[in-house]
Amino acid sequence: MFVVALDVSMKKSYAVIYESNTCLWEGIVAHTRTGFDILLNEIQNLPQTPEVVFEATGVYSRPVESFCQKNDLPYALLNPLQAKKQLEEDTLRSWKTDKQDAHKLAQTHAGKRRTSKVVQKDVYQDLRDLSRFYQEVEEEVKRMRMHLHNCLQLVFPELEQFFSSRINSYALTLISLFPHPDLVLRSTPTKIKNLFLKSTRKNISENRARKKAEELINLAQDAYPAVTENSVHCQKTIYYAERLQDLLLQKEALQDQMIDMARELPEHDLYITIPGIGELSSALLIGELGDVRRFETSNQLNAFVGIDIRRYQSGNYTGKDHINKRGNPKGRKILFFSVRNMIRQQKSAPNHIVDYYYKLKKQPVPKKDKVAVVACMNKLLKCMHSMVRNHTKYDYAYTASKSQSITLI
Repeated sequence: MFVVALDVSMKKSYAVIYESNTCLWEGIVAHTRTGFDILLNEIQNLPQTPEVVFEATGVYSRPVESFCQKNDLPYALLNPLQAKKQLEEDTLRSWKTDKQDAHKLAQTHAGKRRTSKVVQKDVYQDLRDLSRFYQEVEEEVKRMRMHLHNCLQLVFPELEQFFSSRINSYALTLISLFPHPDLVLRSTPTKIKNLFLKSTRKNISENRARKKAEELINLAQDAYPAVTENSVHCQKTIYYAERLQDLLLQKEALQDQMIDMARELPEHDLYITIPGIGELSSALLIGELGDVRRFETSNQLNAFVGIDIRRYQSGNYTGKDHINKRGNPKGRKILFFSVRNMIRQQKSAPNHIVDYYYKLKKQPVPKKDKVAVVACMNKLLKCMHSMVRNHTKYDYAYTASKSQSITLI
Protein backbone atom coordinates (compact mmCIF):
# COMPACT_ATOMS: atom_id res chain seq x y z
CA MET A 1 0.00 0.00 0.00
CA PHE A 2 1.39 3.39 -1.04
CA VAL A 3 0.55 6.55 0.92
CA VAL A 4 1.26 10.20 0.14
CA ALA A 5 0.98 12.37 3.26
CA LEU A 6 1.22 16.14 3.28
CA ASP A 7 1.47 18.64 6.10
CA VAL A 8 -0.16 21.67 4.52
CA SER A 9 0.78 25.26 5.26
CA MET A 10 0.54 28.55 3.38
CA LYS A 11 1.96 28.34 -0.18
CA LYS A 12 3.69 24.98 0.41
CA SER A 13 3.40 21.50 1.92
CA TYR A 14 5.87 19.02 3.31
CA ALA A 15 5.17 15.76 1.47
CA VAL A 16 6.29 12.16 2.05
CA ILE A 17 5.63 8.98 0.08
CA TYR A 18 5.50 5.70 2.00
CA GLU A 19 5.20 2.03 1.13
CA SER A 20 4.09 0.28 4.32
CA ASN A 21 6.52 1.71 6.90
CA THR A 22 9.27 2.65 4.44
CA CYS A 23 9.73 6.23 3.27
CA LEU A 24 10.42 6.33 -0.46
CA TRP A 25 10.54 10.09 -1.00
CA GLU A 26 10.14 13.34 0.91
CA GLY A 27 10.44 17.02 0.21
CA ILE A 28 8.80 20.44 0.18
CA VAL A 29 6.11 20.89 -2.47
CA ALA A 30 5.37 24.48 -3.44
CA HIS A 31 1.71 25.19 -4.26
CA THR A 32 2.61 26.12 -7.82
CA ARG A 33 2.34 24.36 -11.17
CA THR A 34 6.03 23.41 -10.98
CA GLY A 35 5.75 22.13 -7.41
CA PHE A 36 2.70 19.96 -8.07
CA ASP A 37 4.26 18.63 -11.30
CA ILE A 38 7.22 17.39 -9.25
CA LEU A 39 4.89 15.61 -6.84
CA LEU A 40 2.80 14.18 -9.69
CA ASN A 41 5.93 12.82 -11.37
CA GLU A 42 6.89 10.99 -8.15
CA ILE A 43 3.36 9.57 -7.86
CA GLN A 44 3.29 8.38 -11.49
CA ASN A 45 6.54 6.49 -10.92
CA LEU A 46 4.80 4.33 -8.30
CA PRO A 47 3.52 0.89 -9.40
CA GLN A 48 -0.02 1.69 -8.19
CA THR A 49 -2.16 4.68 -7.34
CA PRO A 50 -1.45 5.83 -3.78
CA GLU A 51 -3.85 7.20 -1.18
CA VAL A 52 -3.29 10.83 -0.29
CA VAL A 53 -3.89 12.10 3.25
CA PHE A 54 -3.69 15.64 4.66
CA GLU A 55 -5.42 17.98 7.11
CA ALA A 56 -8.11 20.47 6.15
CA THR A 57 -6.57 23.90 6.71
CA GLY A 58 -9.17 26.15 5.11
CA VAL A 59 -8.07 28.00 1.99
CA TYR A 60 -4.51 26.66 2.27
CA SER A 61 -5.54 23.03 1.64
CA ARG A 62 -7.85 23.87 -1.30
CA PRO A 63 -4.97 23.80 -3.88
CA VAL A 64 -4.02 20.30 -2.65
CA GLU A 65 -7.64 19.18 -2.97
CA SER A 66 -7.80 20.59 -6.48
CA PHE A 67 -4.58 18.74 -7.37
CA CYS A 68 -6.03 15.43 -6.17
CA GLN A 69 -9.33 15.92 -7.97
CA LYS A 70 -7.75 16.92 -11.28
CA ASN A 71 -5.48 13.86 -11.22
CA ASP A 72 -8.13 11.38 -9.95
CA LEU A 73 -6.23 10.65 -6.75
CA PRO A 74 -8.23 9.29 -3.79
CA TYR A 75 -7.61 11.44 -0.74
CA ALA A 76 -8.54 11.52 2.94
CA LEU A 77 -9.22 15.02 4.24
CA LEU A 78 -8.82 15.06 8.02
CA ASN A 79 -10.43 17.40 10.49
CA PRO A 80 -7.58 19.18 12.35
CA LEU A 81 -8.92 18.01 15.74
CA GLN A 82 -9.15 14.45 14.46
CA ALA A 83 -5.63 14.59 13.06
CA LYS A 84 -4.22 16.05 16.27
CA LYS A 85 -5.80 13.31 18.36
CA GLN A 86 -4.51 10.57 16.05
CA LEU A 87 -0.98 11.96 15.95
CA GLU A 88 -0.68 12.46 19.71
CA GLU A 89 -2.23 9.25 20.99
CA ASP A 90 0.84 7.14 20.25
CA THR A 91 3.39 9.46 21.83
CA LEU A 92 3.85 11.50 24.99
CA ARG A 93 6.24 13.99 23.37
CA SER A 94 4.93 17.45 22.55
CA TRP A 95 7.26 18.03 19.60
CA LYS A 96 5.55 19.28 16.48
CA THR A 97 7.15 20.03 13.12
CA ASP A 98 5.83 19.96 9.56
CA LYS A 99 8.23 17.16 8.70
CA GLN A 100 7.30 15.05 11.73
CA ASP A 101 3.55 15.52 11.12
CA ALA A 102 3.83 14.41 7.49
CA HIS A 103 5.73 11.24 8.45
CA LYS A 104 3.29 10.48 11.28
CA LEU A 105 0.27 10.88 8.99
CA ALA A 106 1.76 8.40 6.53
CA GLN A 107 2.85 5.90 9.20
CA THR A 108 -0.57 5.82 10.89
CA HIS A 109 -2.71 5.89 7.74
CA ALA A 110 -3.11 2.14 7.26
CA GLY A 111 -3.94 1.45 10.91
CA LYS A 112 -6.47 4.27 11.23
CA ARG A 113 -8.55 3.13 8.24
CA ARG A 114 -9.25 6.65 7.11
CA THR A 115 -11.97 6.87 4.51
CA SER A 116 -11.41 8.76 1.28
CA LYS A 117 -13.44 11.91 0.78
CA VAL A 118 -16.44 11.61 -1.50
CA VAL A 119 -15.98 14.21 -4.21
CA GLN A 120 -19.22 16.05 -4.89
CA LYS A 121 -20.31 17.69 -8.12
CA ASP A 122 -18.85 21.11 -8.81
CA VAL A 123 -22.26 22.75 -8.35
CA TYR A 124 -22.23 21.87 -4.63
CA GLN A 125 -18.82 23.48 -4.11
CA ASP A 126 -19.89 26.53 -6.11
CA LEU A 127 -23.08 26.81 -4.06
CA ARG A 128 -21.09 26.48 -0.84
CA ASP A 129 -18.74 29.28 -1.89
CA LEU A 130 -21.73 31.45 -2.80
CA SER A 131 -23.37 30.66 0.54
CA ARG A 132 -20.24 31.66 2.43
CA PHE A 133 -19.96 34.87 0.39
CA TYR A 134 -23.62 35.66 1.08
CA GLN A 135 -23.14 35.14 4.83
CA GLU A 136 -20.03 37.34 4.82
CA VAL A 137 -21.98 40.13 3.11
CA GLU A 138 -24.82 39.63 5.58
CA GLU A 139 -22.43 40.07 8.51
CA GLU A 140 -21.02 43.18 6.86
CA VAL A 141 -24.55 44.55 6.46
CA LYS A 142 -25.11 44.12 10.21
CA ARG A 143 -21.89 45.98 10.96
CA MET A 144 -22.79 48.83 8.61
CA ARG A 145 -26.26 49.11 10.15
CA MET A 146 -24.71 49.41 13.61
CA HIS A 147 -22.26 52.11 12.46
CA LEU A 148 -25.04 54.02 10.68
CA HIS A 149 -27.26 53.83 13.76
CA ASN A 150 -24.52 55.30 15.94
CA CYS A 151 -23.94 58.17 13.50
CA LEU A 152 -27.64 58.97 13.13
CA GLN A 153 -28.02 59.31 16.89
CA LEU A 154 -25.65 62.28 16.67
CA VAL A 155 -26.62 63.95 13.41
CA PHE A 156 -30.31 63.24 12.74
CA PRO A 157 -31.89 60.62 15.07
CA GLU A 158 -35.42 61.36 13.80
CA LEU A 159 -34.54 59.69 10.49
CA GLU A 160 -34.71 56.29 12.16
CA GLN A 161 -38.26 57.06 13.30
CA PHE A 162 -39.03 58.21 9.76
CA PHE A 163 -38.16 54.70 8.51
CA SER A 164 -39.61 52.76 11.41
CA SER A 165 -40.01 49.46 9.56
CA ARG A 166 -36.55 49.00 8.04
CA ILE A 167 -33.84 51.01 6.34
CA ASN A 168 -34.26 50.21 2.65
CA SER A 169 -32.83 51.68 -0.54
CA TYR A 170 -34.84 54.91 -0.67
CA ALA A 171 -34.25 55.47 3.05
CA LEU A 172 -30.51 55.21 2.53
CA THR A 173 -30.76 57.60 -0.40
CA LEU A 174 -32.47 60.20 1.79
CA ILE A 175 -29.88 59.71 4.54
CA SER A 176 -26.97 60.21 2.15
CA LEU A 177 -28.59 63.31 0.61
CA PHE A 178 -29.69 64.93 3.90
CA PRO A 179 -27.54 63.62 6.77
CA HIS A 180 -28.28 66.72 8.88
CA PRO A 181 -31.57 68.58 9.56
CA ASP A 182 -30.01 71.97 8.61
CA LEU A 183 -29.53 70.66 5.07
CA VAL A 184 -33.23 69.81 4.92
CA LEU A 185 -34.38 73.17 6.23
CA ARG A 186 -32.38 75.07 3.58
CA SER A 187 -34.27 73.26 0.84
CA THR A 188 -37.93 73.09 -0.31
CA PRO A 189 -40.31 70.12 -0.71
CA THR A 190 -40.07 70.39 -4.50
CA LYS A 191 -36.26 70.43 -4.53
CA ILE A 192 -36.10 67.52 -2.10
CA LYS A 193 -38.61 65.56 -4.18
CA ASN A 194 -36.74 66.14 -7.45
CA LEU A 195 -33.37 65.35 -5.92
CA PHE A 196 -34.77 62.21 -4.37
CA LEU A 197 -36.34 60.99 -7.64
CA LYS A 198 -33.07 61.60 -9.46
CA SER A 199 -30.84 59.88 -6.91
CA THR A 200 -32.77 56.84 -5.70
CA ARG A 201 -32.05 53.42 -7.18
CA LYS A 202 -35.66 52.31 -6.73
CA ASN A 203 -38.64 53.35 -8.82
CA ILE A 204 -41.13 55.33 -6.71
CA SER A 205 -44.00 57.59 -7.71
CA GLU A 206 -43.77 61.38 -7.72
CA ASN A 207 -46.58 61.65 -5.18
CA ARG A 208 -44.82 59.33 -2.77
CA ALA A 209 -41.58 61.27 -3.18
CA ARG A 210 -43.35 64.58 -2.41
CA LYS A 211 -45.03 63.09 0.65
CA LYS A 212 -41.71 61.84 1.97
CA ALA A 213 -40.16 65.26 1.37
CA GLU A 214 -42.86 67.00 3.41
CA GLU A 215 -42.51 64.49 6.24
CA LEU A 216 -38.76 64.97 6.21
CA ILE A 217 -39.10 68.76 6.58
CA ASN A 218 -41.47 68.32 9.53
CA LEU A 219 -38.97 66.08 11.27
CA ALA A 220 -36.07 68.46 10.57
CA GLN A 221 -37.96 71.39 12.10
CA ASP A 222 -38.25 69.57 15.44
CA ALA A 223 -34.80 67.91 15.37
CA TYR A 224 -32.08 68.77 17.88
CA PRO A 225 -28.79 67.31 16.55
CA ALA A 226 -25.78 66.86 18.82
CA VAL A 227 -23.31 68.04 16.13
CA THR A 228 -23.23 70.63 13.36
CA GLU A 229 -23.58 69.91 9.66
CA ASN A 230 -19.81 70.42 9.23
CA SER A 231 -19.01 67.62 11.69
CA VAL A 232 -17.09 64.58 10.53
CA HIS A 233 -20.05 62.52 11.72
CA CYS A 234 -22.04 63.80 8.75
CA GLN A 235 -19.32 62.51 6.43
CA LYS A 236 -19.40 59.18 8.22
CA THR A 237 -23.19 59.03 7.90
CA ILE A 238 -23.00 59.54 4.13
CA TYR A 239 -20.25 56.94 3.83
CA TYR A 240 -22.08 54.27 5.81
CA ALA A 241 -25.39 54.95 4.02
CA GLU A 242 -23.79 54.55 0.57
CA ARG A 243 -21.76 51.53 1.68
CA LEU A 244 -24.85 49.87 3.13
CA GLN A 245 -26.80 50.51 -0.05
CA ASP A 246 -24.09 48.79 -2.12
CA LEU A 247 -24.02 45.85 0.28
CA LEU A 248 -27.79 45.39 0.12
CA LEU A 249 -27.66 45.32 -3.67
CA GLN A 250 -24.82 42.79 -3.55
CA LYS A 251 -26.74 40.67 -1.05
CA GLU A 252 -29.82 40.68 -3.28
CA ALA A 253 -27.76 39.69 -6.33
CA LEU A 254 -26.08 36.82 -4.44
CA GLN A 255 -29.46 35.64 -3.19
CA ASP A 256 -30.83 35.43 -6.75
CA GLN A 257 -27.65 33.71 -7.94
CA MET A 258 -27.84 31.09 -5.17
CA ILE A 259 -31.51 30.35 -5.77
CA ASP A 260 -30.97 29.97 -9.54
CA MET A 261 -28.12 27.54 -8.91
CA ALA A 262 -30.07 25.58 -6.28
CA ARG A 263 -33.02 25.13 -8.64
CA GLU A 264 -30.80 22.92 -10.80
CA LEU A 265 -30.57 20.36 -7.97
CA PRO A 266 -33.37 17.86 -7.23
CA GLU A 267 -33.18 18.26 -3.43
CA HIS A 268 -34.10 21.93 -3.70
CA ASP A 269 -37.60 21.01 -4.90
CA LEU A 270 -37.88 18.63 -1.94
CA TYR A 271 -36.63 21.00 0.78
CA ILE A 272 -39.00 23.84 -0.13
CA THR A 273 -41.97 21.51 0.48
CA ILE A 274 -41.09 21.61 4.20
CA PRO A 275 -43.19 24.35 5.87
CA GLY A 276 -40.97 27.23 6.95
CA ILE A 277 -38.17 26.56 4.44
CA GLY A 278 -38.19 28.92 1.48
CA GLU A 279 -35.98 29.03 -1.57
CA LEU A 280 -33.25 31.06 0.12
CA SER A 281 -33.11 28.79 3.18
CA SER A 282 -33.04 25.75 0.91
CA ALA A 283 -30.15 27.19 -1.12
CA LEU A 284 -28.19 28.01 2.04
CA LEU A 285 -28.81 24.54 3.48
CA ILE A 286 -27.65 22.84 0.29
CA GLY A 287 -24.61 25.10 0.25
CA GLU A 288 -23.57 24.06 3.76
CA LEU A 289 -24.74 20.42 3.82
CA GLY A 290 -23.81 19.60 0.23
CA ASP A 291 -25.05 16.38 -1.30
CA VAL A 292 -26.53 14.53 1.69
CA ARG A 293 -26.62 11.30 -0.33
CA ARG A 294 -22.97 10.83 0.60
CA PHE A 295 -24.06 10.15 4.20
CA GLU A 296 -25.33 6.60 4.65
CA THR A 297 -27.18 7.47 7.87
CA SER A 298 -28.67 10.60 9.36
CA ASN A 299 -26.33 10.18 12.36
CA GLN A 300 -23.37 10.79 10.05
CA LEU A 301 -25.08 13.94 8.81
CA ASN A 302 -25.63 15.04 12.43
CA ALA A 303 -21.94 14.53 13.18
CA PHE A 304 -21.01 16.53 10.07
CA VAL A 305 -23.12 19.45 11.30
CA GLY A 306 -21.92 18.99 14.90
CA ILE A 307 -25.13 18.32 16.82
CA ASP A 308 -24.31 14.77 17.83
CA ILE A 309 -24.17 14.20 21.59
CA ARG A 310 -20.93 14.46 23.57
CA ARG A 311 -21.17 12.32 26.69
CA TYR A 312 -18.72 12.03 29.61
CA GLN A 313 -18.84 9.47 32.41
CA SER A 314 -16.12 8.53 34.89
CA GLY A 315 -16.76 6.34 37.93
CA ASN A 316 -19.79 7.66 39.77
CA TYR A 317 -19.70 10.97 37.89
CA THR A 318 -21.84 11.47 34.80
CA GLY A 319 -21.50 14.79 33.03
CA LYS A 320 -24.32 16.68 31.40
CA ASP A 321 -24.85 15.86 27.73
CA HIS A 322 -23.84 18.53 25.23
CA ILE A 323 -23.66 18.70 21.46
CA ASN A 324 -20.16 18.27 20.05
CA LYS A 325 -19.98 21.53 18.08
CA ARG A 326 -17.11 20.00 16.08
CA GLY A 327 -18.89 20.07 12.75
CA ASN A 328 -20.05 22.89 10.52
CA PRO A 329 -20.93 25.98 12.64
CA LYS A 330 -22.44 27.85 9.67
CA GLY A 331 -24.65 24.86 8.90
CA ARG A 332 -25.80 24.76 12.55
CA LYS A 333 -26.65 28.44 12.40
CA ILE A 334 -28.79 28.05 9.27
CA LEU A 335 -30.56 25.02 10.74
CA PHE A 336 -31.19 26.90 14.00
CA PHE A 337 -32.83 29.84 12.24
CA SER A 338 -34.74 27.48 9.93
CA VAL A 339 -36.37 25.83 12.96
CA ARG A 340 -37.03 29.27 14.47
CA ASN A 341 -38.70 30.28 11.22
CA MET A 342 -40.88 27.16 11.30
CA ILE A 343 -42.05 28.01 14.81
CA ARG A 344 -42.72 31.62 13.80
CA GLN A 345 -44.75 30.56 10.72
CA GLN A 346 -46.49 27.60 12.36
CA LYS A 347 -49.98 28.87 11.44
CA SER A 348 -49.25 28.76 7.71
CA ALA A 349 -49.09 24.95 7.48
CA PRO A 350 -48.94 21.92 9.83
CA ASN A 351 -45.40 20.86 10.65
CA HIS A 352 -44.30 17.86 12.69
CA ILE A 353 -41.06 19.66 13.65
CA VAL A 354 -43.12 22.36 15.38
CA ASP A 355 -45.29 19.66 16.99
CA TYR A 356 -42.15 18.03 18.36
CA TYR A 357 -40.92 21.38 19.72
CA TYR A 358 -44.09 21.92 21.77
CA LYS A 359 -44.08 18.31 22.89
CA LEU A 360 -40.60 18.79 24.36
CA LYS A 361 -41.74 22.01 26.02
CA LYS A 362 -44.74 20.29 27.65
CA GLN A 363 -43.06 17.16 29.01
CA PRO A 364 -43.20 16.41 32.75
CA VAL A 365 -39.72 17.98 32.80
CA PRO A 366 -39.95 20.71 30.11
CA LYS A 367 -36.87 21.21 27.97
CA LYS A 368 -35.27 24.62 27.78
CA ASP A 369 -35.90 26.57 24.61
CA LYS A 370 -32.49 26.08 22.97
CA VAL A 371 -32.38 22.42 23.96
CA ALA A 372 -35.75 21.89 22.29
CA VAL A 373 -34.64 23.77 19.17
CA VAL A 374 -31.46 21.66 18.85
CA ALA A 375 -33.57 18.50 19.20
CA CYS A 376 -35.77 19.84 16.39
CA MET A 377 -32.66 20.48 14.29
CA ASN A 378 -31.78 16.80 14.75
CA LYS A 379 -35.26 15.75 13.66
CA LEU A 380 -35.18 18.13 10.68
CA LEU A 381 -31.88 16.66 9.49
CA LYS A 382 -33.32 13.15 9.71
CA CYS A 383 -36.35 14.27 7.72
CA MET A 384 -34.23 15.96 5.03
CA HIS A 385 -31.88 12.99 4.77
CA SER A 386 -34.79 10.59 4.33
CA MET A 387 -36.52 12.83 1.77
CA VAL A 388 -33.40 13.12 -0.40
CA ARG A 389 -32.38 9.45 -0.16
CA ASN A 390 -35.91 8.33 -1.07
CA HIS A 391 -36.71 11.31 -3.32
CA THR A 392 -40.01 12.09 -1.59
CA LYS A 393 -41.63 15.43 -0.83
CA TYR A 394 -42.70 16.47 2.65
CA ASP A 395 -45.91 14.83 3.86
CA TYR A 396 -47.18 15.94 7.25
CA ALA A 397 -49.60 13.02 7.57
CA TYR A 398 -46.78 10.51 7.04
CA THR A 399 -44.22 12.19 9.28
CA ALA A 400 -46.72 12.86 12.05
CA SER A 401 -47.97 9.25 12.06
CA LYS A 402 -44.41 7.91 11.97
CA SER A 403 -43.41 10.12 14.91
CA GLN A 404 -46.48 8.92 16.82
CA SER A 405 -45.66 5.26 16.17
CA ILE A 406 -42.08 5.76 17.33
CA THR A 407 -43.39 7.39 20.51
CA LEU A 408 -45.73 4.50 21.18
CA ILE A 409 -42.97 1.96 20.72
